[in-house]
Amino acid sequence: MQAEDMEVPMINNLNDNGDRQRPKGKDVFKEQQKESESSMESPNLEFEYGDTDTLTAELSARGRRWIELMAEEQRAYVMRLLDALEVTDRDKRLKVARAILYLAQGVFDECDTEVDVLHWSRHNVFLLYDMGIFTALLELLSMEIDNSQACSSAVRKPAISLADSTELRVLLSIMYLMVETIRVQTEDDRPEWRSAREAFKNELGSPLYNGEPFALLLFTMVTKFCSMNAPHFPMKKVLLLLWKTILFTLGGFEELQEMKVRGRERLNLPPLPEDSIKVVRAMRAASPPASAMELIEQQQQQKRGRRSRRPLVKQDSLDTYNERDPFKNDDARDEEEDPEDTDSGIEGEVDPLDRDVIIQPPPPPPPLKPPTERVNFPKGLPWAPKVREKDIEHFLETSRNKFIGFTLGNDTETLVGLPRPIHESVKTLKQHKYVSIAEVQIKREEELQQCPLTLGEEEVEETPTEMLYLGMLPNLSQYVIALLKLLLAAAPTSKAKTDSINILADVLPEEMPITVLQSMKLGIDVNRHKEIIVKAISALLLLLLKHFKLNHIYQFEIVSQHLVFANCIPLILKFFNQNIMSYISAKNSICVLDFPHCVVHEMPELTAESLEAGDSNQFCWRNLFSCINLLRILNKLTKWKHSRTMMLVVFKSAPILKRALKVKQAMMQLYVLKLLKIQTKYLGRQWRKSNMKTMSAIYQKVRHRLNDDWAYGNDIDARPWDFQAEECALRESIEKFNSRRYDRNKNGDFTPVDNCLQSVLGQRVELPEDFHYSYEMWLEREVFSQPIQWEGLLQNP
Repeated sequence: MQAEDMEVPMINNLNDNGDRQRPKGKDVFKEQQKESESSMESPNLEFEYGDTDTLTAELSARGRRWIELMAEEQRAYVMRLLDALEVTDRDKRLKVARAILYLAQGVFDECDTEVDVLHWSRHNVFLLYDMGIFTALLELLSMEIDNSQACSSAVRKPAISLADSTELRVLLSIMYLMVETIRVQTEDDRPEWRSAREAFKNELGSPLYNGEPFALLLFTMVTKFCSMNAPHFPMKKVLLLLWKTILFTLGGFEELQEMKVRGRERLNLPPLPEDSIKVVRAMRAASPPASAMELIEQQQQQKRGRRSRRPLVKQDSLDTYNERDPFKNDDARDEEEDPEDTDSGIEGEVDPLDRDVIIQPPPPPPPLKPPTERVNFPKGLPWAPKVREKDIEHFLETSRNKFIGFTLGNDTETLVGLPRPIHESVKTLKQHKYVSIAEVQIKREEELQQCPLTLGEEEVEETPTEMLYLGMLPNLSQYVIALLKLLLAAAPTSKAKTDSINILADVLPEEMPITVLQSMKLGIDVNRHKEIIVKAISALLLLLLKHFKLNHIYQFEIVSQHLVFANCIPLILKFFNQNIMSYISAKNSICVLDFPHCVVHEMPELTAESLEAGDSNQFCWRNLFSCINLLRILNKLTKWKHSRTMMLVVFKSAPILKRALKVKQAMMQLYVLKLLKIQTKYLGRQWRKSNMKTMSAIYQKVRHRLNDDWAYGNDIDARPWDFQAEECALRESIEKFNSRRYDRNKNGDFTPVDNCLQSVLGQRVELPEDFHYSYEMWLEREVFSQPIQWEGLLQNP
């Protein structure tokens, strides 16, 4: 089969970033909703969280055979294709682009196995990059973006379909394949491929394309689409390419960890207490809370006088931790396993078994050993405790007020007049003191604001993150709002509205389905389409937040504040306010249509039964990935922000988050528990009493802040909730930072004055065009008609 003869639907099905494009049935999602949410014991999910899924999943996108050609012949053929891309005829140009796409997809008609397809895809992509295909595609993409005729035609159309974005989808598919294939490094890469990867990475992250990083062009496409100026843009492909471009140029989670370690070394900070990625991967999932049926059954057993262990409620990971925990009394655990430890799943509702139960105080700890230079933690706790400088200052202020009646400000060294136990406490706090890069950056910024002349200009390293922030800054608010609009439109809990943006422009066919099977395929495809959009946006936002925070804390804060002001917090809670188990286990995929499986194997006949059955996977990787990303974003927005934490309480997030604990995956449970921990003190004593299993899980899985009173809430009366004041103060700091660092007219008051007459008169002054027509009138009015009293110059002022 010739490359030019490939059908558009085939091209569409491929390269949707690991997530095949298939039609889907309307009833599939309804069936998933019918699954019982109270199903108690779910299997452990063998999910490995990373930057992306496997390469094969992410790409789930035929003279002489290509694979028989010599290297020089292949290069000559690609050169002819490159020349043909410059023809003015649109149809001919599209045929050439499809031929290039066929090469990037691995000349699958000449391959017998999936391994061969991936091998030739990789070989061809590096060849295409070496021949300059990406730059040529970028010019064509810019032309399509600026094609006002296509945009105005799409705006007037009552219904937009796949046919309106054919050329855009082909171009974006090739570019996506090139970015994703070159980004992924393999052991058998040739030396020239390794150097090509670094060169491509630098090109994408530098302002080489129209004076700005490539990601900025894609952000422009997103905002044009969301402003209804270009409703035919294929948003799924744009978002996937944008996500992978950011991932490639800035780096993924492993690279972020390495950059954090190097950043702390440059600032002479102590090393990190542990590698968070390894700690999270080593965690075990806990069993979800008990269902209502089990609670009723257990209540009946207790009425009959029987005390039974609840194997389905037992949180196995917690028991594992407790085995060697010197602070846990084993006998008490066996005898005091009270039913109030179960979670009801409904905020504020007390379990029937909890009404007459008195919570016993914890057993006394064993005698303390003599103090050493390093504290030995209980073996079960996965994280080393952390203490901030502010915590030590607050502890000493309270102690001094109590014992000697006055304070010494921020002095954390003077312990005169304080009893011996306070000395030991301060020593322990200092052993675990953690100074973050953000704290150093905030302190440095304060110094630069106070002493702009003595400290001089700040040297800002031109990193890819810095260049991206500089490019995004003028339109940052528009970018954030556009991404959240798309996230809202793709959320499974969103209701279809006539005025909402249409994200299905690149999935709906020209002719709507007429059979049940076609309708089912389209329904599956629409659901999958939305899942991929959520996956791309959640990963993109998380990467931006993490990289900006590492680059400079105020870059992170401005993006966070835009997200908060655009209602990101209630949007994420709305996303989780669904049957999360059904979403995690959704079957919106058709295995036989996966690339490259679909091009090297015979296509079996699809039936309604096979579509309903879905795949055999225990969970949907992309949906679990999206959930974890959204939880991490929510954590970043609310961490150390009292007013935003109160937003979680006001929006009644506790029952929504507790339902997410039903997903038996350690990383997802960790970020849910973090969000519950920060608001626990505001939920009331009755809630804490009714949710002791959750409280215990927080203790075991979340990092300890040694003097954080999260479990009791004794200080809540002293902390008013003034959202506006907190956000305004933060905004003021952000604006000062941006003004000092990026304002072209910065420090105008401190600019040296040029007193040289010759220099001043020799400066070129930019005058408006109309000045040349009216300057004689200006002279007459402002100069010649005004009396000049020359004697006044001789008089003393």
